[in-house]
Amino acid sequence: MAKAIRTTCAYCGVGCGIRAAVTGARSVEILGDPDHPANRGRLCSKGTHLGETVGLQGRLLYPMIAGRRVSWDKALDLVARRFKETIARHGPGSVAFYVSGQLLTEDYYVANKLMKGFIGSANIDTNSRLCMSSAVAGHMRAFGEDVVPATYEDLDAADLFVLVGSNTAWCHPIVYQRIRARCEAGAKLVVIDPRRTETAEEADLHLAIRPGSDVALMNGLLQYCRETGIVDEAYLGAHVAVPADFWDRLGEGNDLWSAARICDVAAADLRHFYELFAATPRTVTLFSQGINQSTAGTDQVNAITNLHLATGRIGKPGAAPFSITGQPNAMGGREVGGLASTLAAHRDFAAESRASVQRFWAAPTMAEKPGLKAVDMFRAVGEGRIKALWVMATNPAVSMPDANRVREALGGCPFVVVSDVVEKTDTTAFAHVRLPAAAWGEKDGTVTNSDRTISRQRALFPLPGEARPDWWIVKEVARRMGWKTAFAYDRPADIWREHCRLSTYENEGARRFALPGAAQGGNAAYDAMLPFRWGGDRPFADGRFSTEDGRARLISVAQKPLADPLAKWPLTLNTGRYRDQWHSMTRTGLAPKLARHREEPLVEMHPSDGARHGLSNGALARVDTPQGESLYRVAYCEGQRAGELFVPIHWTDRTASGGRTGLLPRPLVDPVSGQPGFKRTPASIALVEPLWCGFLLLAEELADRPACLWATRVAVPAGVLWELAGDEALQRIEALLPRGERIEAQDAARGTRRIAIVANGRLAGALFVTQSGELPPRDWLIAQLAAPTVAPTLLAGRAPGAQADRGPVVCVCFDVGMTTIVAAIRDQSLTDVAAIGAALRAGTNCGSCRPALARIIAEEKSHAA
Repeated sequence: MAKAIRTTCAYCGVGCGIRAAVTGARSVEILGDPDHPANRGRLCSKGTHLGETVGLQGRLLYPMIAGRRVSWDKALDLVARRFKETIARHGPGSVAFYVSGQLLTEDYYVANKLMKGFIGSANIDTNSRLCMSSAVAGHMRAFGEDVVPATYEDLDAADLFVLVGSNTAWCHPIVYQRIRARCEAGAKLVVIDPRRTETAEEADLHLAIRPGSDVALMNGLLQYCRETGIVDEAYLGAHVAVPADFWDRLGEGNDLWSAARICDVAAADLRHFYELFAATPRTVTLFSQGINQSTAGTDQVNAITNLHLATGRIGKPGAAPFSITGQPNAMGGREVGGLASTLAAHRDFAAESRASVQRFWAAPTMAEKPGLKAVDMFRAVGEGRIKALWVMATNPAVSMPDANRVREALGGCPFVVVSDVVEKTDTTAFAHVRLPAAAWGEKDGTVTNSDRTISRQRALFPLPGEARPDWWIVKEVARRMGWKTAFAYDRPADIWREHCRLSTYENEGARRFALPGAAQGGNAAYDAMLPFRWGGDRPFADGRFSTEDGRARLISVAQKPLADPLAKWPLTLNTGRYRDQWHSMTRTGLAPKLARHREEPLVEMHPSDGARHGLSNGALARVDTPQGESLYRVAYCEGQRAGELFVPIHWTDRTASGGRTGLLPRPLVDPVSGQPGFKRTPASIALVEPLWCGFLLLAEELADRPACLWATRVAVPAGVLWELAGDEALQRIEALLPRGERIEAQDAARGTRRIAIVANGRLAGALFVTQSGELPPRDWLIAQLAAPTVAPTLLAGRAPGAQADRGPVVCVCFDVGMTTIVAAIRDQSLTDVAAIGAALRAGTNCGSCRPALARIIAEEKSHAA
C-alpha cells in the first residue's frame, strides 16, 4: 500500500479522520484514521466509498464565459470589473456572495474579508444558514458566543442521551455508534422525532411528537424539573441571569398534561421521559435539523439550553446540549464570519467589534451592519436590488426553499458568477462566468467539526485541468479590484496564520474562540498539524460565559400556536436526508454502491394515508404545496405519523424529473436566525398514472435527462441506469439508445417491449418497458455492462437457469441484500445483529444499517412465532 496521507472526510460535521493511499492517477484507497479523535478509525458508508467519487466525470476544468472556455486572466478580469462597476453605480449593497460549508476555513476567511472589509457590505451568507444558523443564534442568546459546550468525549460519559430532531443513525453514523456503545454499557436513549426512524427503533423511549411542538415539550420538562426540585438554584445564582418573570411565564400552560396534548403523545410516555431526565444528571441532548430547520428554531434551541442551564448540566463530563452540524466545515465558517449576521473571529457588528476588525485588516470600508441572510438575499436578487452575485461551492437552485423563485431570481440577475467543481448543475445553468474550483482530494486547508476540533484536509492529487483553490480565486479577484497588499497570500498557511492572529487580537479572554499558539508555527508546522480542539474540552466548566457580566442567560420562550391542516392542504410535509446520499449528489451520485440503498426519491407515508388518498405502495404520486409540485414514488412506512409525509432533499434536475424537494417548502424563516422552516409545510398528494414504466441501461452517460414523466438516474458499475415512466410515445426514449446491433422482443398483450444494443460484442444499452407486465430485477442486467460477451438470455433479463435474487441492498459497505440476510437468519439460526455481522459482515463497518438488521431479526422472530 502507498504511503497514507492523513486528511478529513468530505461529508458531515462529525469530521472523521481518513488515511488515504493514492493508488493511481485518480484512484485512492480510503481507510478511517484510528488516531483521529472524532472517529477512531471508523467511517460511514459515504466516507468508506469516497474513492468512488474522485474521478473527473462531469468536472468543470476550465474557466468559462457564456459557455465558452477562456483564460483565467480573462475570467478574473471580467469578474473584478463587473463587481467594481456594480459597486460604483449602485453601492456595496448591490453585490453579494453566497458561500458554503464545503469551503475550507481558509477559503471562507478570504471571501469574508473581501466582502465585509473591502467591498464594505455584509451581503455574504452561506448554505449553512439552511442547516445550523438557529443553533448559532441560540448559543449567542444563551452563552454570549457561538460555542458548542460539548465534545464527543461527553458521549462516553453520559448516562442519558436525548436525540431531538435527528436521525443520527443515518445522518451521523459514527456519533451514533459511540452512543450505542455507551448504551450497551447501561446508558438510556430517548429519541424525540415525529418519524419512527432507524434511530428511534433502537431507543428506550421514542416520543413521536407533533411537528413544531418542541418548545412545549421542553418547557413542560423544565416546569417538571422545577416542581420536583431538580433545578440547580446554586448554579443559577452563581452563573446564570434569569429574567424576573421567567418562572411565572414558564408556569403558564406548561404542565405535563398540557404538553402531552400539544405534542400529541401519551401523558404516560411524557412522564416517563421527564422522570428519566430528572433522575439522570449526566445527560447529553443532541439536536440537529429537526430543531434548527423551523420558523421557531432559535426558540427551540433555547428551550434546550434553558434545561441544561437551569439544571446545571453544562460544563461537566457527560452533561451538555450538543448541536451536531450537517456540513464538514459549517463550524469553520462560523469562526471566520461566513454568516451575514456575524464578523470574523466570533465578533458581532457592535461599533467596537467593527472597529477592531477594521484595524486588524487595515480595511478601507467596513460593513456597518449585518447583511442579507440567504432567503432575503435571493429575494433581493429577484427584486433587482442585488445586481451581481457570486455563488461558491453550493447549489441554491436546488437547496433553497421555494426554489422556482430562486431560479427566476438567478435568471434575471445581470451578473452571476459560480465557482464549482461540477460543470453542469442546476445553478451553473444561470452563470455568466463559471470558475473551476478544486475538489476534495485536491484542496489543502483546515476544517472544524461539530465538537470544535480543527483538522487538516490535505491534497491527494494534483489540480486537474485549470482548477484552482477557492481561496486563490477570491484573492485574485480582490487583487484585481485594487487590494493587492491585503490579499497577498501565497499558500493556505498564510491565511491560517492571519486567521489565528485575528482570533486573539484585542480579545483578552472575552471570547472563547481563540487560537493563540497556532499563529506562531511556520509552513512546516501547518503541513504537519494534528487535530486539536479550540476552547478546551469543557469551555464553560468554570461557569463563566462570553457575556458582559460573565453569566449565561435563560431565555423566555413560548410555544407558538400550531395550525390545523386545511382542506386544500390536509397533510404536513417534512424533508430530510437519506443515509447514503449527500446534498445534491454531485459527489455521492458518482458512487454506484451508494445508489443502491435508496435508488429513487420516495414520498414516505403511513399506509392509512395511502389508502385514504388512493395510493398503493410503489405508485407514483404528485406532492403539491402552495409553492410548487414534484413527483415521487410512494413508499408505505409504518413509522410515519398519520397525516404527514417525508421526502428526501437530494435529487436535482440533472438527476431526476421528480424528487425536486426544494420546490416545495415555503420561504418562511425564523425571525431571529433567518433559517428557513423545511420541516412543516402544508401539502396535498394525488395519484399519477403513467401509460408505461421501464428502465434504460446505458454504458455511457447521457448529455441530458430523458424527457418523460418520471426519470431517475442511478449510478451503476460501468454505466448508468435510468428508472422511467411516461404517458407519451416511446420514440424519444428509444432515440437515446446508442448505435449498434439491435435485438428486441415484444409482447403486444402486455404492452411490453425489450430492446438491447450490442456494440463491439458487448452490451451498450438496453430499454425495457411495459404497460401491464412485470419488469425483471436490474442486478443481472447491470452486470452485463461489464461482461466480455453478450448472454443469450439478455432480453429475458436473467442468466440461464435459476438465479438467486439478493433483494434490496441493506448493508452498502459490504453490498449485502435483504434476501441474503433473511436466508442466513433462517439457515444459520442467527438471533442477533452481532451474529449477522459474523456471518455476512453486514453492520460491522459504519453500523448505520444495524437498526435495519435488528428490525429484520425481529420480523423473522415474529414470523416464526
